[in-house]
Amino acid sequence: MPTLALPLTDAGFVRDPYPLLAEVREQTPAFRDPHLNRVFLTRHADISAVLRDKRFGRSVLHRYSRDELGWPLPDPKQAHFDAFNSNHMLDSEGEKHARLRSLVGMAFTPRRVESLTGRIETLLAAQLEGLREGGAFDLVSAYAEPLPVTVIAELLGVPEAERGGLRPWSAAIVRLYEPTHTPEDQAGAERAVLEFGALLRDLAAQRRREPQDDLITALVQAEQDGDRLTEQELIDTCILLLNAGHEASVNGLSAGVLALLRDQEAGGSLWQTLVQAAPHVESLPLFRRAIEELLRYDTPLPLFERFALEDTVLHGESLKAGDKVALLYASGNRDPRRFDAPDSLNLNRDPNPHLTFGLGSHYCLGAPLARLELALSLRALCRALPGLRLADAAAPAEYVGGFVIRGLARLDVVAD
Repeated sequence: MPTLALPLTDAGFVRDPYPLLAEVREQTPAFRDPHLNRVFLTRHADISAVLRDKRFGRSVLHRYSRDELGWPLPDPKQAHFDAFNSNHMLDSEGEKHARLRSLVGMAFTPRRVESLTGRIETLLAAQLEGLREGGAFDLVSAYAEPLPVTVIAELLGVPEAERGGLRPWSAAIVRLYEPTHTPEDQAGAERAVLEFGALLRDLAAQRRREPQDDLITALVQAEQDGDRLTEQELIDTCILLLNAGHEASVNGLSAGVLALLRDQEAGGSLWQTLVQAAPHVESLPLFRRAIEELLRYDTPLPLFERFALEDTVLHGESLKAGDKVALLYASGNRDPRRFDAPDSLNLNRDPNPHLTFGLGSHYCLGAPLARLELALSLRALCRALPGLRLADAAAPAEYVGGFVIRGLARLDVVAD
């Protein structure tokens, strides 16, 4: 297998990875990065196959010990982060994953998600009220961030006075998923897990004494065949729901609006098409389709990983149990073998089998909530600020974090 190292920490690559990804996808669809010691896949079909393949999973420690895998002992400096990772469903496999997903699914139902529509619209109206006066503002901090953080906090049942740390905690935790994280990132994630865990432990104890209509209560009470979540599983599940419950929404909306406003600057009509449709009650299906395309076009989670669960061969490369495979969702979502004109926005693209929420047994449980939030947020923005434009169309976009969790640091716009 060829060797190659993508510049995952290069600001230019993070800003616009698509030209290089297109070149690599055509010339070197599968390669090993000798520095990160991972096999990378770039094509939609190959990524989809691994996501559905039982030989690969999000964890391997349910089958082998660290000794058997030749792994070093866990780093004591991130003991609480590692414990969190080992207890939540995203990084579990087999019976444990099925059990956790089933118990969480009982509380995180589609009906509960759809029931949030009215509340989401009320929150959006309040956010937009202050922006209607016109002038420049940062769309990320003023509009994209507040809603999903508030919604997941309300859904969980975190009191308003305790919500100040939610976004910083989440940002600190997800930085440790970058292959190139630093010791400072490690320390920040460890603190965030400890601090958020302490808050959740207190809230879970309160809900056991005094149940309320929130997700923490539902998780405390969730039971199947006499089985319940342990306290640590409950806490780690709530931390996961915070992270997964807003990162894609914040980054997906801001990147999507940037793409639409850039199209407008280039003389395109996509923004105006949405603006004209937004006042109509029946416009939500259009906005749902638009969100699917925006999530495909500029993927908020460009890279996800799997472990080989057994010795196997992938693209002619021998893998040992415990080896990592990096799946470049951002590349697969622009694969011309799967999408017509993949580098163009088509808000009516149908079907749109993008990889953004994953596939298989680990398909994102929070996808319905993210989709609802994004469609309602984009429609409300088009209704309230139809004359929205970029403050400086020539200014390069600035991204925060890395390539795994890729989000705009800010998006300066003007509401005319």
